[in-house]
Amino acid sequence: MHDPSTIVRCAGEYWVFSTGTGIQSWRSKDLIAWTPGPRVFAAAPAWVREFLPGHRGHFWAPDVILLDGRYLLYYSVSTWGKNTSAIALAVTPALDPADPRFGWKDAGIVIRSSPADDFNAIDPSVVLDADNRLWLAFGSFWSGIKLVELDRASGLRAAPGGPVHALAAHREIEAPCIVARGGEYYLFVNWGLCCRGVRSTYVIVVGRSPDITGPYLDRAGRDLRDDGGSLFLDRADRFIGPGHAGVLQAQGSTYLSYHFYDASRDGLPSLAVRTLSWDADGWPVAGPMISPPAATPAAPAAPENPAPTSGRSSEDPRP
Repeated sequence: MHDPSTIVRCAGEYWVFSTGTGIQSWRSKDLIAWTPGPRVFAAAPAWVREFLPGHRGHFWAPDVILLDGRYLLYYSVSTWGKNTSAIALAVTPALDPADPRFGWKDAGIVIRSSPADDFNAIDPSVVLDADNRLWLAFGSFWSGIKLVELDRASGLRAAPGGPVHALAAHREIEAPCIVARGGEYYLFVNWGLCCRGVRSTYVIVVGRSPDITGPYLDRAGRDLRDDGGSLFLDRADRFIGPGHAGVLQAQGSTYLSYHFYDASRDGLPSLAVRTLSWDADGWPVAGPMISPPAATPAAPAAPENPAPTSGRSSEDPRP
């Protein structure tokens, strides 16, 4: 599993979505044992090939939220190392294919980018603020992490020409996740490079702000727009390159999810779920795994793509 979404619940099950052909889904009763669910798309929406000729239906880095009785899933359409990209939306009332209400409907592009823009419209992260306004954080390399407001009814952008807020910048930055807690907003982002197996250099850093639009500051008071960021999660033992943080509140507990490259399995991208707590100063602390993934040998993983010659990374190697 690569680039996991935020985990959501539906009819007593947990669901997570990830990068893959048609967008992969996975389901679990206990956050420990996961089985594949249906792909979101059997075939790519018609607009995708018009927007990006030659696209092969491999979508990146989805995120999902349950809102007003619907699951809103945001996903990325792009090519490796370029910012001709789009974030689009798909909607369904239910996630279980056995439910008669199940069925993803594509709602089209939410925001796009081109070489004329200084940002890259991939890596969506959707969040509600304290006033129940809906927002989308996104971004990869270029000028960093951005934020736009969404229309709660449609799930699309509230104002197509509205402001694009800058949240964070770094030489190698992507994969934002915003979490609201106790009157503060916490912005998790990845620094480093993904998609290189055990050679991946991803780490997760964090900052916080009383306003969802920022500025986000780290523990030392540095602005994340100016290379600020407090280290939250680094590589440890066989858990290499943690990335794409998500936070789940369930049954009175808080959980952190992310992918890592498993050094015991030749760098295979895998899902980790662990508890999440907060220290006395209100900063997040990653707790123990709820059940560590087994360290079992596996066949060698497929070779990773080399770094893009532009020096700018996208979220996943080509299939």
